[in-house]
Amino acid sequence: MINYVRIAKTYFLLIIGLFILSSSHAQSGDEPLTRLLFIYDASNSMNGSWNNGQKHNVAQRLLAQAVDSLKKTPNLQMALRVYGHQKYYRNGQDCNDTKLEVPFSANSGENIKKRLSEIRPKGTTPIAMTLEKAAGDFPPCASCRNIIILITDGIEECGGDPCTISMKLQRQGIILKPFVIGIGMDMGFTKSFECMGTFYNATDEASFQNVLGVVISQALNKTTAQVNLIDAGGHASETEVGVTLYDHFTGNILYNFVHTMNAKGVPDTLDIEPSFTYDLVAHTIPPARADSLIMLPGKHNILAVDAPQGFLEIKAKGFSNKTPIQAIVRKHGENKTLHVQNLNTKVKYLTGFYDIELLTTPRIYLNDIAISQSHTTTLDIPNPGLFSLTLNSRIYGAIYQDKDGEMVWVKNLDSDQTRQSFYLQPGDYVVLYRPSEARSTWFTKEKKFTIKIGSSTSLNL
Repeated sequence: MINYVRIAKTYFLLIIGLFILSSSHAQSGDEPLTRLLFIYDASNSMNGSWNNGQKHNVAQRLLAQAVDSLKKTPNLQMALRVYGHQKYYRNGQDCNDTKLEVPFSANSGENIKKRLSEIRPKGTTPIAMTLEKAAGDFPPCASCRNIIILITDGIEECGGDPCTISMKLQRQGIILKPFVIGIGMDMGFTKSFECMGTFYNATDEASFQNVLGVVISQALNKTTAQVNLIDAGGHASETEVGVTLYDHFTGNILYNFVHTMNAKGVPDTLDIEPSFTYDLVAHTIPPARADSLIMLPGKHNILAVDAPQGFLEIKAKGFSNKTPIQAIVRKHGENKTLHVQNLNTKVKYLTGFYDIELLTTPRIYLNDIAISQSHTTTLDIPNPGLFSLTLNSRIYGAIYQDKDGEMVWVKNLDSDQTRQSFYLQPGDYVVLYRPSEARSTWFTKEKKFTIKIGSSTSLNL
């Protein structure tokens, strides 16, 4: 007959042993301090039978074994918080029954084992209150990895909201996403814990031992990742782009970096926290995004996002630095401004179709401009002409473009300036004006003029 408990125990100890072996080669100064807070359910229901014993006896024994195996792990501190162990349920429900029994220290393992052996399940299940109190169990530390492992056989009994508290602590950066190990729980309770953290349900002693080993391995083992920016051919060739990784559930920024290829021409490897679900944003124009990315702990992960890019170059040699002109770039058919590009520059965009509004006088609208992979799309803007205007008296008026028989407003004139100059695009124009002292539309006048590429034109009014 196969002894599944013995197999699971061997597997569990192998995981812990491999972790200690791999960690022994690391320099303690090279890795951040990891702090594991075990939250242990000692409510009355833990007295219930489970397989060949009581839930509490099984959980206490296996957790003590895990703690004992981790005592010499470098860059690790452990602590123990317990709830439901101070007041018997039959004497009235005490929803404040939670206590930090063993605080964090470098050598807390023996104290945790001793305290576990002394605890007897008695009371209720104040999970939300316990999580809230647990925030104060972690002394201030700028670079520590704060991890909670909750072991329980029941759901919240005091009307609290563990999911909201857990999310709050994650948003505040106090803890990483917690691990929750259920002991023989009804599968209907799964959703109650999945919103709180990474949930595992142990159906028997063997699976509990296995899950505990997996959780500890995930909490401690190094996880790496590379971000692949995929081009139109399916290759990870795009680079030199800012990248942000967000926590999918809290929206917090977790990592910011400039995407880089290493000496072998592949994306650099990152050390990454596996407990998060990530949203990836590559800051291309427009941004490329991939959501809900899950890491495999202790493995090298590939995070990929489609980011094929090409160039848009806008040439306009007739515009100098003294006459700066910009172009508004939008996705084709959309009103949102993606970028404002200076003339005589070349900028990368995701492949696709764009509408360009050039802030020349008058404005030029170019629609459905294609950007393709690794290709430069060039727009040559006609050189403007200089239009000079001299006013002999105060007037009210404006410049209009005669565009295929339609009068299109271009620019109002400044009636207080006797000399005015404008760079205008080539075309036929009309100055429509009236002397300010004249009080009748009959005094309206118009003068036509033409602007040619690079030419100068002047009028006296």
